[in-house]
Amino acid sequence: MSKVIVVDQDRCNGCGLCEIACSLAKTGEWDKSRSRIRVCGWETERVYLPILCRSCLEPVCTTVCPVNAVHRDEVGAIRVDRERCVNCFSCVSACPNGGLHVDPVERKVVRCDQCGGDPVCVRYCGETALLYMDEDDWRMDRKRNTARHVYGK
Repeated sequence: MSKVIVVDQDRCNGCGLCEIACSLAKTGEWDKSRSRIRVCGWETERVYLPILCRSCLEPVCTTVCPVNAVHRDEVGAIRVDRERCVNCFSCVSACPNGGLHVDPVERKVVRCDQCGGDPVCVRYCGETALLYMDEDDWRMDRKRNTARHVYGK
């Protein structure tokens, strides 16, 4: 069973610990611009939204890559083959979720890889706005919440 990082937007306070932890784990630097997760915020509304790769069921990023550098691996995860990548950034432009980024130092495409099954962003989120859960459970929760929203409690 595959797992996904789930965002509870109502819990996010915009602290940025997830970005710092990700950057440190992936690059060895405390640099939010190099993180694979980005927190977008609207300060006046006090609304914050962590954005990361959603590992879509039908990922557009894989279809637009002219050299197949962005692909699904044998376990179904979206991967970027950095050796094959030609830096056209089509995948970044095509992603409907804003989940792929360009590392400003290396000038290569990066995306969340869930830290091999132990995502540091989830571990360091003090507000538990990020959860790591079974994909099937998450999809069932979404269906229930949608039904509650549409039909009431």
